[in-house]
Formats: sequence, C-alpha cells, structure tokens
Amino acid sequence: MYSVNMEPHVRGGASPVYNAMFDIDEHYVGDMADRAITLDQDPLRCQVLPHMETAEWDTLELLMENLANDYPEHFSLTKNDDEWHWINRPLDIDQKFTFGREETLPFGPFEYITRQVQGDFSLQDQRDNNLYMDGGMVTSQADWSLNFDVGMSFHEWHGPVPLAHESGVFDRALQYLLRMQCGKPVRRLNWTMTANPRLDTSPENYPLWGPEKAAITPENVGHRMCLRVELQTLYRLPRSNAILFSIRGYLIRLEELAKVKKWAVRMHRVIRDLHPRIAEYKGLPRYRQYVVDYFAPHDDGRVLNAGIGPEQDGI
Repeated sequence: MYSVNMEPHVRGGASPVYNAMFDIDEHYVGDMADRAITLDQDPLRCQVLPHMETAEWDTLELLMENLANDYPEHFSLTKNDDEWHWINRPLDIDQKFTFGREETLPFGPFEYITRQVQGDFSLQDQRDNNLYMDGGMVTSQADWSLNFDVGMSFHEWHGPVPLAHESGVFDRALQYLLRMQCGKPVRRLNWTMTANPRLDTSPENYPLWGPEKAAITPENVGHRMCLRVELQTLYRLPRSNAILFSIRGYLIRLEELAKVKKWAVRMHRVIRDLHPRIAEYKGLPRYRQYVVDYFAPHDDGRVLNAGIGPEQDGI
C-alpha cells in the first residue's frame, strides 16, 4: 500500500526532469513572479528559525552551484574566496555579495536563493535522533501549511497521513534519512489530484481553491481535474548537517494524461482500488467515481510494464 520509493538522485533517466539536480523549465519566469506575489501577500510562506543560519548558506551554495553547472546559459557563479558574484539572466539579477554575511544580500540567504528556484523547499535540522522542520519556502504546496508545521518533528508533521504510522513506514523512513550522506542526494515521487491547474492549494488560500472542487462534474472532469506529481529530492548539507527537502510539483489535465495509453490504464486502476482512508486523505471522495468512470473505457485489462515511461512514440 505504501512505499518510501527512494532512489539515488542522479542526472538522466526516464524523464527530462532528471537531467539536472533542480529542474528549470519554460514556466520559470512566471513561477518566480507568482512566488514574489504570494510572499508579498503572506510573508509567513518563508520562515527559517534562527539556529538554521548555517543551513541557509549551505542551501544558497548548493542551489547556485548546481544551477550554474546545469544551466550555464542562464546562471553563472564566480567565487573569489568569500566574495561571490551571482548572475541570473532570466530574472535580470546581477549580485555581488560576501558569503556568510547576510547584510550583503537583499534577503536572508535562504529566502534570496529560493525566490529564484522553482518548487518548494524545507530545511530539516537533525538533533536528538530526529528531524525537525525548522525552515522553509513554501508557496505552491498541496494542502499543508509551513506556518503550522514549522518546528515540528518528523512524525508530527506527517501526523495526518493515514495507515502509514501503524505499518511503521515513517519509522523506517526517518532512520533512512538520519543516515543520509553528503553528496549522495535521493529522490522519490508523490502524487495527489487538484481541481484546475493550480499549484498553490495551501490551507491559507482554501477560500480560493476549495470551492473549485465542488464544480467538478462527470462532463468536465477530464478538462478540469489535474494529476499532481511531486518530484521530492533530499540533500544532506555539508556545514550544518541539515537536510534540504525540495518539492517540485507538476500538473497534467486528465484529458492530456489519457492520451498515453499506459498512463490512462494505470490511473484507472489506482484510483479505483485506492484504500478509502487514503482517498479521503488526498481529498478525492467528492469526484473519485467521476475519475474512475472517465478512465474506465481506456482500460482493456492489459498487463502493464513497470516504470513510468509512456512506451509510445507520440500522442
């Protein structure tokens, strides 16, 4: 029913999103503008507890180095001891600063760099044989709140997840993460469903997106409902020993997903056979049957190969 489904996060693989450590795509400028608007409206979407300052600089270095390495046409980083020069061409940023001195940047180091990278980020401090969510930049989350979770332990912020606690999934996951090594990042995939192509389905904005679920009908479910897949990557940070958790969300309308036969068949079976408590946790009961009925005609009973590849040349 549950699997931690961890694997090494290495470049290359079944999807183009694995070609770089952090995926930058054609929505980059718009996503960063949207993040700035969200932070203007709700500054608490970015919080870092005071003892995480070293982890902030770790994060800045990790992101800058990887962006400059993977996208040299868009980003560059020059280091002269502690005097650094960062250039972000798509956002027209040309910043000289002193590494380790927050006053030389317009924001704290964590906020500064995560305002320039797609996806959400949280910082986990490791102490007392546990992990604590002691910071984050979270503006495009699926129904959870950084402001509520900040400072919580690993089991506390995963508290709402059904069935997994009884089966020991989070006990095993925590022990695995506590043993993560620097320079050996890992990744996993997660999923849920969203009404309309909206990444920010936070509790803070529920009045904006909550009513949209009530508008789903059998006639519009293919166009209005989206599968949300999250590429979650984790990095051990070298100076602080903290863990950076990156959550990059991708949306696809069901009518687009249905054009790939393997995906349509798998979607039908997963939603049809999902445990009721998991379906409730993911917010599916209102429209679950609509989704099952939408994909049922695509399912001819074939045996599916493992893996996420589409296994077809075109649509």
